[in-house]
Amino acid sequence: MFMGEFRHNIDEKGRIIVPAKFREGLGDSFVITRGLDHCLFAYPQSEWKQLEQKLKTLPFTKADARKFTRFFFSGACEAELDKQGRVNIPNHLREFAQLTKECVIIGVSSRVEIWCKERWDEYYESSEESFNEIAESIVDLDL
Repeated sequence: MFMGEFRHNIDEKGRIIVPAKFREGLGDSFVITRGLDHCLFAYPQSEWKQLEQKLKTLPFTKADARKFTRFFFSGACEAELDKQGRVNIPNHLREFAQLTKECVIIGVSSRVEIWCKERWDEYYESSEESFNEIAESIVDLDL
């Protein structure tokens, strides 16, 4: 399980340090793709395969299902850590998430998310204001 928040800079070659706490969970090879809210999602291979199986069950006759799977899979790529614990983020993913310098890497249960610092700060601030309301609305999930 991934949890926590870490701040790192992306270098001029598009590499970012993956926090040591996340390296073992991601494994030697993992998948990075476009995420929601303009961040990137990184999945260990085992989680990616489970997600892939679920997405395969979406009806291809539904336009929204086709759009989502195209968006999600077309941006995906396999990634590996170098000896310094860095991952190279492909240009199309850096552009999507607007990763230019300061980044925030967060653990979200079964995945890791990579955010542009400014976007994360905005998202966090807007979500923090409604956290109690959100908690009340999901109370039926028996958390």
